[in-house]
Amino acid sequence: MIGPSGAELIIDRPGSFRIAAHRPHPPGYGEALVLVHTVGVCGSDREILQGTRPEGFVRYPVVPGHEWSGTVVEVGPGVPVSLVGRKVVGEGFRNCGQCDRCRSGETTLCTAGYHETGFTTAGAMATTLTLPARLLHVLADDADLTAAALLEPAACAAAAALKAAVAPGERVAVVGTGALGLLTVQLLAACSPAHLLVVGRHSHFDSLATEFGATRYRISDDLADEGDFDLVVEAAGAPESACTAAGLLRRGGRLVLTGIPAAGAAGLNPTDLVVRQIEIRTVFGAPPAAWAYAVRAFGAGILRPRPLVTHRFQLAEFAAAMDLVRSADPAVGKVLLALPAGSGHHHPHREDTT
Repeated sequence: MIGPSGAELIIDRPGSFRIAAHRPHPPGYGEALVLVHTVGVCGSDREILQGTRPEGFVRYPVVPGHEWSGTVVEVGPGVPVSLVGRKVVGEGFRNCGQCDRCRSGETTLCTAGYHETGFTTAGAMATTLTLPARLLHVLADDADLTAAALLEPAACAAAAALKAAVAPGERVAVVGTGALGLLTVQLLAACSPAHLLVVGRHSHFDSLATEFGATRYRISDDLADEGDFDLVVEAAGAPESACTAAGLLRRGGRLVLTGIPAAGAAGLNPTDLVVRQIEIRTVFGAPPAAWAYAVRAFGAGILRPRPLVTHRFQLAEFAAAMDLVRSADPAVGKVLLALPAGSGHHHPHREDTT
């Protein structure tokens, strides 16, 4: 059992956070205790800090952190001891596993209500994390745990890829060049599309999108001659991105929406959708099948999250990390926090993504 040493970050209420001493929560029946290695900082964490996350989707005070990687150090009754020492990532949705939606595999639609690590229960911005062992996905012994911290957004990208059901030779586009969008590009490229367009706001992502499998990169305000795509995945969550994505589709095309825009975003025209017979699918979170898809792709080298990481900080440098996440600098990619405190360097580190 890990001793009472360690630290955790607590957001007590919007605009207020602190670093506190951390005491591990012993795993109960069916649970595992994970020593956290790396945790991602994302827009949802920014919403928690700013107080803009929708009501019912956060419970203060909270230890944030839903994108993470780590190593199992202890298990509770009912969990195989062989799990101890394994590198893992874990699903965030604390689904009931009993309702009709859960039993059909749609765990992100659990009718018992929304309950997620890092939002309504303690997350991974702490030395350890205790969670149901059934939510863990085991990685290879030589897995890169820094890169693995991006497997949560990768699982959401995998959910989009599964709903997209791309056939080889189709014309495909992805709108959005954040972590979600570029991870989606990697997964869709593996499906052998005839053409894979990536749409972003800045030319900064051109080379990275091409490295990940894009055949063309375009700026979002210069798409007049683009269209006739079989599938478009929207992964930006910007006010106009859903409309931009729909405008790229052929008649009868498929649209997968994964971004969550703020209130007041431009809506889709229902008449246009009906007349062009556009099929719409949506993603919110990732069910177990999508997590398994992402973990397999990561293990096979198809999914390469590491180039998306641009900055790493220590837990105590959360404010600086959040400033970067809030910035509009296109050079800022994925921002990570290294745990436990004291591992590695004590200064912000900019990753070399070349």
